[in-house]
Amino acid sequence: MANPIQISIVIPVYQGEKTLPKLVGELIAYNQVQSTKLGNPYVINEIILVHDCGFDRSDKVIEELSELYAEVRPLWLSKNFGQHPATMAGMASATGDWIVTLDEDGQQDPSYIAGMLDEVVSKSLQVVYALPTNPPPHGFIRNLFSVLAKSIFQKLSGNVMSKYFNSFRMIDGEIARTLAAYSGNGIYLDVGLLWVSSRIGSFPVLLRDEDRPSGYSYSKLMSHFWRLILTSGTRPLRLITLMGFFSILIAFFISIIALYDKILGNVPVQGWTSLFIIISFFSGAIMLSLGIVAEYLAITMSIAMGKPLYVIATKPSRPSQNIK
Repeated sequence: MANPIQISIVIPVYQGEKTLPKLVGELIAYNQVQSTKLGNPYVINEIILVHDCGFDRSDKVIEELSELYAEVRPLWLSKNFGQHPATMAGMASATGDWIVTLDEDGQQDPSYIAGMLDEVVSKSLQVVYALPTNPPPHGFIRNLFSVLAKSIFQKLSGNVMSKYFNSFRMIDGEIARTLAAYSGNGIYLDVGLLWVSSRIGSFPVLLRDEDRPSGYSYSKLMSHFWRLILTSGTRPLRLITLMGFFSILIAFFISIIALYDKILGNVPVQGWTSLFIIISFFSGAIMLSLGIVAEYLAITMSIAMGKPLYVIATKPSRPSQNIK
């Protein structure tokens, strides 16, 4: 038998106190060499649990799991950096030929890893995303906004692969480690993968019910979406230029109508209403433009000043030490 493909599992942990034992128990079942349907031998050689400093006792559970299973490797972050930086930290520390990222809530079924491996090997892919065939268990409104967010990003970036974005992914180990090593602060992981990989695919999966309520509030999801837009490239800045161009056209059109009514139609043109509309429109356009440019500058300044994407500590940050 050929040497088995080594697979590293990376799980960013924020509120995993109740869900991690069950999930890790499922993953440990694959710590012996097994074969996929297409005959590819593989083994899960490590499970990296990245503690992102949540407010439950995930740290204690991670310590217990690492003592119980040799494959479990704890990774302690110095503070809460967020899901994507935590995932990047885990990828940078992973040693496998392929890296699989999973959420901590039990929604994603590890049994699909073998099928995802067959997909990347048979089609020579660099990244494969799990493609849910059933709606996520989040409710209609949240699922609707998720679809809209991906659609907006696809239009802005011009990349059709963005429709596959999912936290359940299998990534070529070299690509994942390189991306994690060179990414700056504020990077959206999936956008970074688009920068460094071209062969991207998907694999159909069924989502399970979450073992706990989602840790993402609507404000956090909005922040997540805004980071996605800002790291999509310069297209939003081009939209500002287009918006300015169309604003000029609208102003020119309004001027033509006003002159026509005044000179040829003998219609008195009321100044206050039109003036108020024009000032409001252009003021809003200017403020929106300045806001988008300011967001880009903030990201650039963070990178220029050396703000780290994540910092790894030697011991867990206990809940009592976190500032709420």
